[in-house]
Amino acid sequence: MLRFILSFFGSIFSTITLGIAMVALTIGAVFWIYGQDLPSHESLAQYQPPTISRIYSGEGQLIDEFAKERRLFAPSDEIPDLVKQAFISAEDKNFYSHKGYDMRGIAAAAIEAVRSRGSNVRGASTITQQVMKNFLLSGDRKAERKIKEIILAARLEETLNKEQILELYMNEIFLGQNSYGVAAASQTYFNKTLGELAPHEAAFLASLPKAPGKFHPVRGKERLTERRDYVLREMFQNGYISEAVYKVEVEQPLRSVQNGDFESFRTALPPRDYFTDEIRRQLSVDFGEGEFFTGGFTVRATIDEEMQTVAALSLRTALEKYDRSRGVWRGTELAIPADLLNDDTAWREALAELDVSRDVTLGGDWLPAVVLGVGDKELQVGIEGVDETGVVPRPDIKWMKGSFNDNLTVGDVVHVVAVTKDDAFQHWSLRQVPEVQGGFVAMDVNTGRVLAMQGGFSYQHSVFNRATQAQRQPGSSFKPFVYAAALDSGYSPATIVVDAPIEVNTPQGLWRPRNSSNKFYGPTPLRTGIERSRNLMTIRLAQEVGMPVVAGYAERFGVYDEMGPYLANSLGSEETTLYKMVTAYAMFANGGERLAPTLVDRIQDREGQTIYRHDDRDCVDCSSALLPEGAAPRIVTDRDQVMDPITAYQLTSMMRGVVERGTAAGNVNLGVPTAGKTGTTNEARDVWFVGFTSNIVAGCYIGHDRPRPLGRGTYGGNTCGPVFQQFMTEATAKYGGGPFDVPPGGHFIKIDRFTGARLPDNAGGDYVVAEYFRDGAEPIFGLSYDGGFAMGSNLPLFEEVNTSGRQVTTSSGGTAVLGPKATFGTVSSGGLY
Repeated sequence: MLRFILSFFGSIFSTITLGIAMVALTIGAVFWIYGQDLPSHESLAQYQPPTISRIYSGEGQLIDEFAKERRLFAPSDEIPDLVKQAFISAEDKNFYSHKGYDMRGIAAAAIEAVRSRGSNVRGASTITQQVMKNFLLSGDRKAERKIKEIILAARLEETLNKEQILELYMNEIFLGQNSYGVAAASQTYFNKTLGELAPHEAAFLASLPKAPGKFHPVRGKERLTERRDYVLREMFQNGYISEAVYKVEVEQPLRSVQNGDFESFRTALPPRDYFTDEIRRQLSVDFGEGEFFTGGFTVRATIDEEMQTVAALSLRTALEKYDRSRGVWRGTELAIPADLLNDDTAWREALAELDVSRDVTLGGDWLPAVVLGVGDKELQVGIEGVDETGVVPRPDIKWMKGSFNDNLTVGDVVHVVAVTKDDAFQHWSLRQVPEVQGGFVAMDVNTGRVLAMQGGFSYQHSVFNRATQAQRQPGSSFKPFVYAAALDSGYSPATIVVDAPIEVNTPQGLWRPRNSSNKFYGPTPLRTGIERSRNLMTIRLAQEVGMPVVAGYAERFGVYDEMGPYLANSLGSEETTLYKMVTAYAMFANGGERLAPTLVDRIQDREGQTIYRHDDRDCVDCSSALLPEGAAPRIVTDRDQVMDPITAYQLTSMMRGVVERGTAAGNVNLGVPTAGKTGTTNEARDVWFVGFTSNIVAGCYIGHDRPRPLGRGTYGGNTCGPVFQQFMTEATAKYGGGPFDVPPGGHFIKIDRFTGARLPDNAGGDYVVAEYFRDGAEPIFGLSYDGGFAMGSNLPLFEEVNTSGRQVTTSSGGTAVLGPKATFGTVSSGGLY
């Protein structure tokens, strides 16, 4: 009997032992099979999480940031113990004792799943396992993934210490609101650094990994509060906070940026604009978009925030002035349904969701509004952020064709601005984003640092940057490159070129270019040709020098990559960008030195190492203690000369004449020497002005995005000139300006600027100008050039071209004079004025 009993229990023991062995063998086999082709965990030791790239102004002010995942990397030793303890209490209280996985936790999760019949399945993953899931595995809830997770977690514990694992976890974890990692989340939810968090705020963050979407501080406030209190209780039970602290913290209300309890960190950031977005575009090309958005770059921009504000104001003022001169109301073309207008909350919510510009400051901040009532004498509007109903009086729209009823209906979405007088509110005024657009760029002529850039009226209305992306015809603003090629080829400012009619046979027909005045002026010095922007002189000069030479100059200055050597292009008919034109003019101003424009002074990587610096010139005396007080240090440069310094000075002197008595006179008048050139294309489809002082160059372009005529009386001088004047008035007040440097190797000779004749040294008067000539190259006066174009007997020297029109009777019984039928010559592209 005893033998039977022993044999029976022996069999049971053997069966159990064998069963355990088989289970162990099976488990081992499963783990061995799944452990064969797992991703390497060793790469995590060198892992660098994607972090935010930030852009700072020259004064160190944060002005923008870019990231696919908003993450601020925080090393483990910079994360307060309180924050670590909150996450450990919430996610893995045995973190410091287990080997990567917690068998008790796994068993408890399994029992709970059985009891709930699968309705309550929780992961029971340790922090180490979560790191493996986030970095190397998928997030699907399968047994296969869990096995791989355990294997990798065990391996990782052998490679990294606990603090390194915790650092990976707390910088990688997603915590909602596009915030990755605890540092970014602390800023997003509280606008605080990690060191400023109270225990209940740390518990708030530690509550989020479980389900960031469900634990939203507004939509899921009650659920989040319960979870936060649970984390605080766990912190108390784990000995991380005292009972007294626990009782105080658990009574704290749930406060966050999203609930309006704290100011958002984003309010400290100015609205994104063309400048920082252009940095994003350029660096995405230089470093790759992925690296820029994840590399954690610290970018020091060249922007002068004060001057950027002036640039935006100057361009917007001109665009609105032109827009109002047309007298057409377009509005935003958006409307709010009438059934929402009787409910104040409803229309305000609808207005807040509309995509309208909120970044315009011109005469005050432009605010979105909805029309609530239309009358003969006034317009009633509901305004975003303003409690009371606003009123727009009838005199405010005197610039507009028609009345309120003709242009507006109830529900229309508009912009309004508060009109004040002596800081006292007067009334609300209607505004609209102009249909016409433009661009503006200002740059340091010696370094190429872009101080200001405005790519349109409103970035939020249109992100297209017309300063760098719009390819437009520069018109007559291109002519200085023709004159530069001529001056470098032996011509002088006193050289005479015939201003007379030209006929050119082309495959498209007979081209008969003309001057803007429709007149011909005969033999004229180069100086007068550029001051008065004479087209026919420019064409003859280009023909004399040779269009391949002119094209070579334009390419050397970077205006074009490859310019077509066609005569029409000498009048600026080939498209380029404002950014390239301003850069090229900077080389006129700095004496002909090659210049590389930049929006960035310096770039540092996430470790603080400088990986790019723009200005590589050598400042010889910058560190010298012997430098006399008030003396400037010597800066040595090895930059190439793109043009002879004497040529640069001659051209600058001639372009000063454009400002002082030429096509820009009356619109540009600074208190320092200024040079520049206007540009207006056929039918005024594009108007330009690019000019410079001794230290700053700036340029403006205005036109429709889909080119069409701007209308009679619109020229570069009277449209873009005021933009330059308004900006440069402030710029010269801040940066100063002085006479243009006269290079060695030349001498001055007085000439008659109308005839080009040499005058005595003691000559004086408005007709006298002192021109700079190269030593050893005595100019020949009185010699005229015609470019090889004959003057036909049927092309008189002085003629009003538009006198060949014909008189007709209109439908109303009146008379009108029609111009001659358009030909290839009259509609061809190119500069006019």
